[in-house]
Amino acid sequence: MGWFEAVEAGEMLVATSPYETGRFGVSVDRVTVSAAAGTALPEVLGAVKSSQADVVVLRYPAREVAWFAELAALPERRAILADSLVYWRLAVGAGNRPEPLSGFRAGVEREIDDVLVDDLVGDIFGDYGNHYCANPLFDRAAALAGYQEWARRSIATAGAVTLRGPDHRVLGLATVDHQPPVTEIELAGVVPSEQGRGRYGHLLAALEDAAATAGSTRLVISTQGHNTGVQRAWARYGFEPVHTLLTVHLMTV
Repeated sequence: MGWFEAVEAGEMLVATSPYETGRFGVSVDRVTVSAAAGTALPEVLGAVKSSQADVVVLRYPAREVAWFAELAALPERRAILADSLVYWRLAVGAGNRPEPLSGFRAGVEREIDDVLVDDLVGDIFGDYGNHYCANPLFDRAAALAGYQEWARRSIATAGAVTLRGPDHRVLGLATVDHQPPVTEIELAGVVPSEQGRGRYGHLLAALEDAAATAGSTRLVISTQGHNTGVQRAWARYGFEPVHTLLTVHLMTV
């Protein structure tokens, strides 16, 4: 979910989700309350009650700790807490860049073969505990296919940032959305065989360079709250946490 919708949107956002509806075979609506919206709980409850979708994916600021009890009490919906999203931010140019790796190359690539993209996303994110995993209506394999489709769409629009090793293999992949003054990292990771070897910092440095080239002054990224390993890497690089959203799935009963 994008930075603007999560942090900056000035009103509650309500929308159908055709990609998820088509992928999972159940109708899905999304209701999002950003950090800046100031939306009150009665308005949120009204949006949920008016939805005809099988599942409402609701995201709202984690500071609203009292909301879940009210959501769980809705007689027409079953509420599932589906983890949280934590948003981090870096001022472009302020990153703790690692020393260059001899023989490695990181930077923007405009075209990457779709089969390679699917393989990389499958390797990197196959075990990622995204919010779909909390809900028995959402098939985990279909969720991963959605990530692969998302990556292909993003690369077709904006290219990708890659990290290639001395043998030219892609060892790290990241997709981005440039909306200056903000560049958002959508998906980013290093293949499992290269994890724990200091490669991820080099991918982040290349992403920082791409953001600067696009004219952005802020680089932002998010992940599920339980994914503490990658958040430690962001903290080492210089990112700071700025916002947390809770994710609740509300299913018809």
